[in-house]
Amino acid sequence: VVAALVMVVAAVWLLSDVTEQQTAASPAAALEDAPTLQELAEQAPTPAIQVAAPDFSVVTANGGAFTLSQHLADDGRPVILNLWASWCGPCREEMPAFDAFAAENPEVAVVGVAVQDDVVSAERFAEEIGVSYIVGFDEKDEVNDAYRPLGLPATFFIASDGTIAKRHFGLVTEESLAADVAELFG
Repeated sequence: VVAALVMVVAAVWLLSDVTEQQTAASPAAALEDAPTLQELAEQAPTPAIQVAAPDFSVVTANGGAFTLSQHLADDGRPVILNLWASWCGPCREEMPAFDAFAAENPEVAVVGVAVQDDVVSAERFAEEIGVSYIVGFDEKDEVNDAYRPLGLPATFFIASDGTIAKRHFGLVTEESLAADVAELFG
């Protein structure tokens, strides 16, 4: 009985030593195998690529309105929908890139919509940044609820047929916008 008890204690000790060694090695291995933010974002519950983009209507900074379905029916240009907020540092950083891209690429409609934000702060932010593309405000969280961004900024490339051609989560540049538009919309 004592011999059996000694064997059980030895087995438990050996197993705990192996487990500790695996645990010590696993954080580095786990980091190497961890998915990137973009890979995680692609698994997010946002609308999928090649499905119809959720329709939305927002009040714009100039006092008008922008409705996605109306734009696609009347204008027909593809849309780059950028979701942003006044409290978002990367959003502030990328807005000049969107502005420059919009000015140089009139064949694509650039629409920025403030989400997860109060309208007063978003209006002040938009005025401060001073962009010339369409800026709207998601006053009732309808755009945020429909597009469910993983984080901000979030950009959706919507084809002229109304389907989502690409989703991008995180900062974009003027160069990356141009490359994506060339690849997606010819």
